[in-house]
Amino acid sequence: MFTSGNITARVFERQIRTPPPSASVNRSRLFYENLVPNSTLYDVESPDHCFRKFTEDGLFLISFSRNHQELIVYRPSWLTYSTTQDDSTTTTAPPSLPRRVSRFDSFFTQLYSVNLASANELICKDFFLYHHTRRFGLFATSTAQIHDSAPSPDAVPGVPSIDKITFILLRLDDGVVLDERAFHHDFVNLAHNMGVFLYDDLLAILSLRYQRIHLLQIRDSGHLVDARAIGYFCREDDELFLNSSSQAMMMGQDKSKQQSLVGNKEDDSAENGLQHHSSQPSGSNSFLSGIKQRLLSFIFREIWNEESDNVLRVQSLKKKFYFHYQDYVDLIIWKVQFLDRQHLLIKFGSVDGGVTRSADHHPAFFAVYNMETTDIVAFYQNSAEDLYQLFEQFSDHFTVSSSTPFMSFVTSHSNSVHALEQLKYMKNKANSFSQFVKKMLLSLPFSCQSQSPSPYFDQSLFRFDEKLISAADRHRQSSDNPIKFISRRQPQTLKFKIKPGPECGSADGRSKKICSFLFHPHLPLAISIQQTLFMPPSVVNIHFRR
Repeated sequence: MFTSGNITARVFERQIRTPPPSASVNRSRLFYENLVPNSTLYDVESPDHCFRKFTEDGLFLISFSRNHQELIVYRPSWLTYSTTQDDSTTTTAPPSLPRRVSRFDSFFTQLYSVNLASANELICKDFFLYHHTRRFGLFATSTAQIHDSAPSPDAVPGVPSIDKITFILLRLDDGVVLDERAFHHDFVNLAHNMGVFLYDDLLAILSLRYQRIHLLQIRDSGHLVDARAIGYFCREDDELFLNSSSQAMMMGQDKSKQQSLVGNKEDDSAENGLQHHSSQPSGSNSFLSGIKQRLLSFIFREIWNEESDNVLRVQSLKKKFYFHYQDYVDLIIWKVQFLDRQHLLIKFGSVDGGVTRSADHHPAFFAVYNMETTDIVAFYQNSAEDLYQLFEQFSDHFTVSSSTPFMSFVTSHSNSVHALEQLKYMKNKANSFSQFVKKMLLSLPFSCQSQSPSPYFDQSLFRFDEKLISAADRHRQSSDNPIKFISRRQPQTLKFKIKPGPECGSADGRSKKICSFLFHPHLPLAISIQQTLFMPPSVVNIHFRR
């Protein structure tokens, strides 16, 4: 910790004092208390685009055209300008900025524009994943959603359908499309990356309609390679084993049928043989899926091992397993995320909760799945206190599932005393601990790359109103009052403030306005975008250090 708050003294102290082991980055982040975006350009002349986010390394700004057909990529460039001021002037006010500074292209340089969507497809503006090692970007396009789609033998009833969903892997340095992967008559939740998770070079895509987790690998060459599909089958050779078993059964039945015909059997026995053959499991819906069978067997064994007496075991199984058996069978996969390269955190629930945006009132369960052994290793209800304790103490294992260095400093309960104190305050204030646990576990599994690594969201450096702004990638209701960032070390010191919308406030106070904030991961630079629900031209403000 620096002994002085002056930036010159901190630079000198950094030269003569060595930080403790593994604390050099945290020591360097203290400089952001002095380097803050203290100036704002209101209503900047900017292109009419949908600005998505900065990449995690800060090299690119991702945006889409208003017709959701084109991708436009910008490179952040720091503002450079010169002013003319009389040397005899003794005023302490900063010189006024040139007029050209209040333009968007003074801060950002357009690299290219690429058309990603076809005539009947649109770019999903809420979906974007970044592979930082190779600077690859993953985008998605889709056709219109069909709610009353025709039933399919393998599809989950009640889940809508999309005729075509295309995932596009693009090299952000030059805008070259490297590979594509299309899903037809399927449904993947693309809003805020909810249905897709990226961990290093592994990509998990959840098909809600067909209940499959498609695992793909992103090669260094830029190709998407199928690794495995988890759902109806769990191992690579499950389908081959079942097909070979069914063929052996068919051959045995044909042989017995021939023997019955040679022995002058009656015709009705031959018909019975054919009926028996048609009742064999057909891979469509006769069997439960492989992952569902593993889930049921894990629940059965857990209940079985709770009691040592056989009579008590049977009673416990009747009460806890067989009574709820159909409820367990009807569960579908809602969401999935990587915990590491071998384990997945899977959220199960009802069909209604998986389709609707608000799943607060629907029962949910969490399972940890080992992809190597294809076993369920843990199973929790959404009100389980032991899962909440793990979430409170080791939340970094849920939120930071990547090797990106910038994402390692996102504030969480396990790496920030201030965030932990705020969580304990909410827990003590809650009327029901069970409802509090459900509310906290509602965010699991976390959406991939859904938080900003900006140091201005570091709660060990700054204090701010999380109802108005936070590191989460979400739209928020706009406020006419500026958002204050107060120093954590000096609670009475206002470091900087950010005000979305026009400088003098909005003239129409009746319209409901929403705003979004795009913070650069390591520069004192941010963009605030305010718009109404009816999507007129947005008000773009640029906040920077002057």
